[in-house]
Amino acid sequence: MSEARLKTMMAQTHTEAFGWALYCCRGDREAAADLLQSAYVSILDGRARFEGRSSFKTWLFAVLRRSAARRGRLLQRALKLVRERMPVKEADAPTQEAAVLRGELRDRMEALLRDLSQRQQQVLRLVFYHGLTIEEAAHIMEVSVGSARTHYERGKRRLHDALERSGLKDEITGRRDGNQAAV
Repeated sequence: MSEARLKTMMAQTHTEAFGWALYCCRGDREAAADLLQSAYVSILDGRARFEGRSSFKTWLFAVLRRSAARRGRLLQRALKLVRERMPVKEADAPTQEAAVLRGELRDRMEALLRDLSQRQQQVLRLVFYHGLTIEEAAHIMEVSVGSARTHYERGKRRLHDALERSGLKDEITGRRDGNQAAV
């Protein structure tokens, strides 16, 4: 594959790749930038070769995960389920109070996620945050698809149970005491 094509594909996946690198480096932005830079150098100098057996994004995430594991920095960060999916328009900008509440919910969610196993955290983050399939997550995690499915299902179940016990599920869905919150 040509260097120009590789550079184009790296540019197209850069934002998501940085997010995954950040996760692999436990939120350390400097370490994540260093990890991503090292991966790019490995790709461009031919030490890491994309052979097209998966999508470029899946392959790049696997390169990053293996590189982070070698460095001893592989994740203990949680999946961020409570996040904005659409850009906020200025007219719809949240109040400071709403932003604080969202931050508190995010922190509580991350605390619940830290109770999951490392594999469960990985697969949930790859599937929900990065939009990958379980098969692609399995490739990145270097486990069988069956193992990834098991971690995915167990992680979802444990997270659901933890959300129920903590009352956070009601806050996220806007329900109180089984009743729909007033809109």
